[in-house]
Amino acid sequence: MRIPALILAIFAAPLQAHELWIEPLEFQISPENMIRGQVVNGEGFDGSPLAYIPRTFNRFVVVSGSEFANVLGRLGDRPALNTEPLSDGLHVVAYISNPLTIDYANWEKFQKFVDHKDLGDVRPLHEARDLPLEGFDEVYTRFSKSLVGVGSAQGADRPLGMETELVALTNPYVEPTDTMQLQLLYQRDVRASEQIEIFEKGPDGYRNVFLVRTDENGIAQVPVKSGFTYMADAVVLREPSEALAASSGADWETLWANITWAMP
Repeated sequence: MRIPALILAIFAAPLQAHELWIEPLEFQISPENMIRGQVVNGEGFDGSPLAYIPRTFNRFVVVSGSEFANVLGRLGDRPALNTEPLSDGLHVVAYISNPLTIDYANWEKFQKFVDHKDLGDVRPLHEARDLPLEGFDEVYTRFSKSLVGVGSAQGADRPLGMETELVALTNPYVEPTDTMQLQLLYQRDVRASEQIEIFEKGPDGYRNVFLVRTDENGIAQVPVKSGFTYMADAVVLREPSEALAASSGADWETLWANITWAMP
């Protein structure tokens, strides 16, 4: 049976790429406009927009203060994010993917990822669990957020109860600043002395990547520039639960916290 090209296009995605982020078409809108944006799978600010496919995500919501709503759409919609604002003020769009797996043909590839995300000395733990150095799997879940200013854009981000997440302690749309404060959480507790990778994109297409580190309160100071768009990314590596290991066949689990915003 031939599968229509449209269906192949909808379900095709570069699942081994690094980040998954929400990229609004506009980070600041009037209350009369829709919040529209792409859910993108890729690296840095280069990637492939994903279609709206409910079976690929666990939650897709928009939050403003105490109000929230599910992001609804039709199967295959692009952009995947197309929802009405809840009110005047800061809106947080949040996306939790369903778990996916990736196979590592050799240890070197996994070690490169571990080093890049500063996940510690993993090989002794791997060997202590008597795991193979070739042909092992990782299961990963994405926890992505984006800040959208609606109207006055007043308000604040807050923890949304994700297993890991980045919380913006600065509202970039109402607080002129050259430093964005982010707090990194895992299971609702702070992650101290952890790496956060920052991607910045200028209005002329300029790209840059740099690293920051959280303090004892899980807070990182991110230098920012007016007119630039930003993404922050941090990863938790852990042994999967027995149930997840059984269902996925994975030896390791990663949880990815991601947040995007723009500086006016």
